[in-house]
Amino acid sequence: MGAAAIRLAMLALVAWLAAGATASAQSAANLKKEMIGQWELSTAERGKTCVVTLKADAAAPGATQGMKLALEPGCAEALPFTRDIAAWSIKGLDIVRLQDAGGQPVIDFTEVESGILEGRRSGEGIYLLQNLAAARAQARSMDQMIGNWAMVRGSGAVICALTLTNTEAGGDNFAVFVKPRCDPAVVAFAPTLWRLERGEMLLMSARGETWRFEADDNAQWRRLPDSADPLFMVRQ
Repeated sequence: MGAAAIRLAMLALVAWLAAGATASAQSAANLKKEMIGQWELSTAERGKTCVVTLKADAAAPGATQGMKLALEPGCAEALPFTRDIAAWSIKGLDIVRLQDAGGQPVIDFTEVESGILEGRRSGEGIYLLQNLAAARAQARSMDQMIGNWAMVRGSGAVICALTLTNTEAGGDNFAVFVKPRCDPAVVAFAPTLWRLERGEMLLMSARGETWRFEADDNAQWRRLPDSADPLFMVRQ
């Protein structure tokens, strides 16, 4: 390869690297813009929550690196690790970091679906950072779930009647009351608990078996994965 060809190759490499750096900077800037506002910080099942307001202003000079945030009163009681959070920042292309006064991570989040980010703390488990308006809409949805339901086959045959209660049953779950004369498949499953999780309704047995349902509409939920003989939960 001649000297001219080598120079052209080097120029092309420099241009490619510059374009990549520009795209990376734009991605980080877009993520920062999207994160400005109010978010719900919670345990995975949303049993413990607090509101975090992420701001665009730089944190106090000398105190920390990153941007300002505000935690609502009660955060430290609900989620003790939030006592250490002093600022927030974007790391790399897709990491939202809640950090301490020295700039060290308290917890890092990455997006798992639109408007929902997930982070893990060693020895504690999974935490979620969710758009506040969406989180509150989900909470309202949970209130609407409480009451009497029927399990119905795709043919329209009712195979069981059950009640989703608001009685706390540990681990952010709630008690299920199954009425007599259910189909043998439901009797064998024997659901005792329920909860909403990431837009799905979960029914759980004492043995740890789980049936998952996805909303078709406000009054009907379809069991996942889908099958040739579908099963629905229908509001009564």
